[in-house]
Amino acid sequence: MGCLLSTPGDSGGACRMRNPGSIGEVAVFVPGFRIPKGVDFAQSLGDSVPKSLADRIAALRARVVVMVAQETPLSAKPRRRTATRHGGSALANLLRALEDYLPVLLGLVKDGGRLRDKVRFAWANQEDDAEETVMANAWYEVLSVLHLMSMLCLSQANSMLLPRTAGDSYHQPRVSGESKRTSVDVFLKAAGYLDCAIQHVLPQIPPQSRRDLPVDLTEGVLRALSLQALGQGVDIQLGMAIDSPKATLAVKRRLACEMAKYWHQAQDYIAQLPLPEGWGKKHQLFVRWKLVEAKAAAYYFHGLILDEGNTEKSHGMAAAALQASEEFLKESKKACAAFNSVPPTSRNPPLWGCMKYLTEKIPKDASSKVRVNRDLYTQERIIETAPTLPDFALALKPDDYQLPQLDPIWNNGISF
Repeated sequence: MGCLLSTPGDSGGACRMRNPGSIGEVAVFVPGFRIPKGVDFAQSLGDSVPKSLADRIAALRARVVVMVAQETPLSAKPRRRTATRHGGSALANLLRALEDYLPVLLGLVKDGGRLRDKVRFAWANQEDDAEETVMANAWYEVLSVLHLMSMLCLSQANSMLLPRTAGDSYHQPRVSGESKRTSVDVFLKAAGYLDCAIQHVLPQIPPQSRRDLPVDLTEGVLRALSLQALGQGVDIQLGMAIDSPKATLAVKRRLACEMAKYWHQAQDYIAQLPLPEGWGKKHQLFVRWKLVEAKAAAYYFHGLILDEGNTEKSHGMAAAALQASEEFLKESKKACAAFNSVPPTSRNPPLWGCMKYLTEKIPKDASSKVRVNRDLYTQERIIETAPTLPDFALALKPDDYQLPQLDPIWNNGISF
């Protein structure tokens, strides 16, 4: 069984950084990166593996350590994409470095894990780099790598979804259709890494060690992050459906209800977790904000469909649904302000997509429907409580990511 130790971080370490006072515009909230610390593979592995193999794994991990140190200060404050320069390329390079490292790392857990507990892996957290978590268990390293890979994807999605201005300054900032479509794939990729971590890596870590994992690697946080990625993917799909003349009202309602369901499940996992003040609290508020937004969308489209009925009851239920939608929209503005005000502070990018549409449509349609129904029926006959939303099966699933095949170096011992 591996061991765990939490120690004060080395203030002179290359990866140490100060938490930013502001993280700028946020379309996708990305919890602070987990930061790998240096490891002496030669001393830890000794004569257990050929020197060429120990050197190879050390070089691959050292490359990751250096790249994380370079990227972490930038990732804390996202940038809008430009045609010539963007940190997204650095994020992609770091993701490739992790993908190169993982097949070699997995050799430490092959054949029953003879080498599993020989190396003490150390990671700190951008959210709280005063302490680092050290575990002599290679599965902990695999878990940390998958978590970082998913965070890189969320960071990439955030940069894709920050509106940018076209070549001239006369156009309003916008998010391109290509960025929207690509971001959905990136969200599914992030969820796939997290799902693999939950299903195939966490069970490999002994129960006692799992209880000692940092909170951001616990099952509840990993599941909340996966659901968050899926919820934001559906958000983008709903926005594209709103823009499409071919998308029916029923399709929009289904997407909105599914989005609300994803965010509700995410909140169920994250709401009661002992997350620290600051970044942790901010993460909980982000999930809360997006859940309320999703409910506003779901009740709005549900109300429009109910209003297509020709009965007094259906019109009354439509009015109640639209009133609920307007209340959730008002609540979402308060939740948004609460999220942005928690340190590190943030701000909203210019409105776009489904929320820009709904912010304009909900107050108008809700007011119109309630006024018409008040003319037709007495106030007592208008349903006071919102009707139950339809319960649709969740269609968006994480990518089916599987741990890579073992690097051939573990089989033939060829020197690099």
